[in-house]
Amino acid sequence: MNRLLANLLLGLGGFLAFVCIASPVVAGDNGPAEVPCYWCVRDAIYADVDLIDHLEANPDIDEGIKGPQIIAARADIHRLRALLGPPVQTGLAPCCYSRKRLYVR
Repeated sequence: MNRLLANLLLGLGGFLAFVCIASPVVAGDNGPAEVPCYWCVRDAIYADVDLIDHLEANPDIDEGIKGPQIIAARADIHRLRALLGPPVQTGLAPCCYSRKRLYVR
């Protein structure tokens, strides 16, 4: 009886381990990722730039402490800019070329 119970628990434990390993959460498939809004990404970039400016201007903070924070903020800015992608032009022509040239005599 004890041997049967031990085999049953081992089989159940193996099945449970397989289910946990093969789950979609472990595979990184958490469903469709939400695309953040443009303004949220822009505000996050400005917050990182403000943090970098504050850290670089404050002489009371040690260089060994603020150096990694600045590097992490710059990496976050690069990641956020990649999320935004290239700027999208909404008009037909740039604003500078939309009117006729002025000729001065």
